Amino acid sequence: MFPKNQIGKAAMLLVLSGEGEEQDRLLKALDESGFTVALGRVGTMDSQKIVAAVETAAKKNGIISSERYREEHALYHAIMEALLGVGRGVVSFGAQLRTVGLRFSIVRGRPYASPDEGEWIAVAFYGTIGAPVKGWEHEALGIGINHM
Repeated sequence: MFPKNQIGKAAMLLVLSGEGEEQDRLLKALDESGFTVALGRVGTMDSQKIVAAVETAAKKNGIISSERYREEHALYHAIMEALLGVGRGVVSFGAQLRTVGLRFSIVRGRPYASPDEGEWIAVAFYGTIGAPVKGWEHEALGIGINHM
């Protein structure tokens, strides 16, 4: 079982785990704990494409419903908060001649013991950011957590 009060840690561990046994163990533990999860990748100079990639993955994997605005809204804020980490406070990459290559994870669930706390969503990014020249990039990490 995954500790319930660590939805952000879960998202970060997933995005950092890579593919393989470690990721499989995390996915199983999160599933057993009642969390829903999606993973994906995106590479672009356009922050709008990052938002679109994460929203698409969330909808395709049943993490959010396109019928409920509050779910899209909560996801959007988690994405934007995570992008602030990746961009060191800036979420406009192309205008600064920066490109990103990111893995992302999305985790939704009830991280608190009290049901009154409701559902939360976490988005984590890990990858590279840099000038659009191969080899000029460095690692970047970002996380966003929002209540549903």
